[in-house]
Amino acid sequence: MVTAFVSVREMPNGVNTLGLSISLALLWKLLCRNLSFCVTNPQTLIRLITAKTLEFMRVLWYNCLMKSITKAEETITVSKAEYESLKAQVAWLMEQLKLSKRQQFGTSSEKNKPDDGEQVSLWDELPIEPCAESSEPELKEIKAYRRRKAGQVGMSKLPADLPVEVIEHELAPEEKTCRECGKALHTMGRDVRDELKLVPAHAVILRHVRHTYACRCCEKNGISVPIVRAAMPNPVIKGSFASPEAIAHIACEKFVMGSPLYRQEQDWQRKGIDLSRQLMGSWLSRATQDWLSQIYSALKERLVGHQVLHADETTLQVLNEPGKTPQSKSYIWLYRTGSDANRPIVLYDYQASRAARHPEEFLRDFSGFLHVDGYEGYRGLPESITIVGCMAHVRRKFDEALKIIPKPARADTPEAEAIRQIGQLYKLEEEFRKLPDDDNFEARRQAREQHSRPLLDAFLGWCERQSPRPKSHFGQAVSYALKQRFRLERYLLDGRLEIDNNRAERSIKPFVIGRKNWLFCNSQGGANVSTVLYSIIETAKENHLNPFGYLAFVFRNAPNLDLMHNPDAVEGLLPWNLISPTAC
Repeated sequence: MVTAFVSVREMPNGVNTLGLSISLALLWKLLCRNLSFCVTNPQTLIRLITAKTLEFMRVLWYNCLMKSITKAEETITVSKAEYESLKAQVAWLMEQLKLSKRQQFGTSSEKNKPDDGEQVSLWDELPIEPCAESSEPELKEIKAYRRRKAGQVGMSKLPADLPVEVIEHELAPEEKTCRECGKALHTMGRDVRDELKLVPAHAVILRHVRHTYACRCCEKNGISVPIVRAAMPNPVIKGSFASPEAIAHIACEKFVMGSPLYRQEQDWQRKGIDLSRQLMGSWLSRATQDWLSQIYSALKERLVGHQVLHADETTLQVLNEPGKTPQSKSYIWLYRTGSDANRPIVLYDYQASRAARHPEEFLRDFSGFLHVDGYEGYRGLPESITIVGCMAHVRRKFDEALKIIPKPARADTPEAEAIRQIGQLYKLEEEFRKLPDDDNFEARRQAREQHSRPLLDAFLGWCERQSPRPKSHFGQAVSYALKQRFRLERYLLDGRLEIDNNRAERSIKPFVIGRKNWLFCNSQGGANVSTVLYSIIETAKENHLNPFGYLAFVFRNAPNLDLMHNPDAVEGLLPWNLISPTAC
């Protein structure tokens, strides 16, 4: 390949016509030289023309660049509006670059810590009077400090109910004589050291042997022979060797510890047991459909009976979904009870899209307050549902705008001022949590009305007085806060409500962490099984139960309760209403 470059004087029309002519001539000469090859290979011809055209454009661009460098006195005249538009675009692009770099390399925490006096503190002294209900702090005696013994750095206490294996370290019988006089030695003291010993999980075969009895006397003399069979519990899956403990273990490994089935398959193989991922998936699916789905329905019936709920959603990839490509997004919706619930419930719901009809269908029988983020899909819910906004999302947007500013320049910025004002509202919430809870949380509502409302009105009024660039991060944060104004104010209406939707975000986090490990669901059925299992496990955790113990308890007892003909029997399987609470 021959490359020619000729430096000529620019023509008045601004086009390097001689350079263009030389490049086209070289291209035509090369094509004529290889005409037969190009005719039989049209794709090669297209690639050749494209390469030559790009080469010419690079040469032309280099000419223009060199001329702009050599002629520094030349300027380009643009209108003021065009200049301001370009300036705003550059600023926006720089903000996007800084934010993306912080998200990739920085910490994900939104806490703002003081940095040599440069960064503002979120918890400044509040310019309000303390609550009337609050009393003087009680004086507490501080325990004396005791220095740890050597070898006990970072050591925690071991549970007292663990079994103890004692290993005695003694002298051999021939060594228990005194070296001076030859008399027998006696024990004068003992040094005790405790160690935590872990026993790896091991498998055993439970062989159920059912005895059948008959009467030998009736066999000889009677007309009929009575036959009596001993009672035996029904299996969790008929025709399978799966035990309640095995299914509970597989479920907890995947949905609590985040271990996909293929990793569990490898772990079982190392133990000498051949359990394929397909078999384990089949066990989870059957056990969920037969027993856990009825508990899920009972929990949903009780969930919509509450007056305060939280909702959130996250993405999920389902490979085999009708009418959608494997790369498309599906969604997991979360619904859970609020802080006023004595029996917390956490439910997940799989849907193929993020359409507003999904929460409307799930919450058909619900009326009350619903905590959500700023997603507009909740706007179509019926009037019986009052939407409550999330101040954490407002603060997050101001925090993103603050983090793209260099640290030395953050202290006196409007972004820092917004975070400071929001921090005052959160400081009040910490104080209100100490108030005594009554049936209607009336004390908290009155305290918020007296102290939080003036601060919230001042913050929203401050946002209205700002005039940032609309496309800047600060401008988007201000716009978001003003759009959510009426939703943000509604937490003041009832003491049971919360200032943000962090309760839902904390509950959806286990699913997000698990998704990073198992990545996707193969089918819609698998997605539904996952949502039911996550719902049962997270509800058990919220009710302070061991997920493994609770699932094993359900799988042991549900097959013997005849749930199909006696739906009320599921009441005894709910986390707060167990037949035997000590089982978990």
